Amino acid sequence: MTRLALALCLLAAPAAAQDRMTLVLDWFVNPDHGPIIVAEEKGYFAEEGLEVEIVAPADPADPPKMAAAGRADLAVSYQPQLHLQVAEGMPLKRVGTLIATPLNCLLVRADGPVEEIADLESRKVGFSVAGVEEAMLSAMLAPSGLSMEDIELVNVNWSLSPALMSGQVDAVIGAFRNFELNQMEIEGIEGRCFYPEDHGVPAYDELIYVANPERMDADMIARFLAATERAVQDIVNDPQGTWETFAGYSAELDDELNEKAWADTVPRLALRPAALDAGRYARFEAFLAEAGLVEETRPVADLAVTVGAPR
Repeated sequence: MTRLALALCLLAAPAAAQDRMTLVLDWFVNPDHGPIIVAEEKGYFAEEGLEVEIVAPADPADPPKMAAAGRADLAVSYQPQLHLQVAEGMPLKRVGTLIATPLNCLLVRADGPVEEIADLESRKVGFSVAGVEEAMLSAMLAPSGLSMEDIELVNVNWSLSPALMSGQVDAVIGAFRNFELNQMEIEGIEGRCFYPEDHGVPAYDELIYVANPERMDADMIARFLAATERAVQDIVNDPQGTWETFAGYSAELDDELNEKAWADTVPRLALRPAALDAGRYARFEAFLAEAGLVEETRPVADLAVTVGAPR
């Protein structure tokens, strides 16, 4: 066969098929998902032979359920919730990490009556998710000699910073330090965070990728993580350029709040999304057991795995 004939044959050959996978986010697209969006926009998924459908859920409680049921290949979720879901029998395991530090905080107004945690006595604390957030709050109160009986819990139904800014509550637990603090600043109100990891709560991975271990395609997930790792390196090396890439994904992303949140999120991204810190999962499992949220501690292997290298 001549070189010309060979070249024509290669041009006529169909492009290699892409493996399709569905990823369900934990919430609407925001800077927490930067590596996913940058990997998509820069073609890194395609270079790994993947066509990734990125889905924002109608209900933030749905993603882990969808992954467990096999209706999504991957879901973005939270390490604290994973422990409870596995304890309830949900077939899920952590397969990668997106945000490698806690984001949750106990948020108060800087000009308000709460200057230290002890000042929460007899005051109202807003929350959105029962269970883990209450355990965190209980642990944070204890060093100040307070218990949950010393405060009034108010379900603010995801309206965290508005409830705090309006005076409906004196503090909120579950606020993200990269978002709610910036949201309040934009509104002209200064906030102050008390960090759980500084007040009796073990450090944990805020955002993780979860999958059903019986249904997952480990090779496909490994390629997904390889693509997002490339994206993280780009973000760390060029925060401004990658912000522009991220903001160009959708018009509603290009605003002041997202730009501020982007800057605060960059240093919290998992540089090695496939890497697993087993001790972190063991410590948080023990914390939940001590808080009475799980009946018994499970081995880390029941909660998290490391997937193999891509082909």
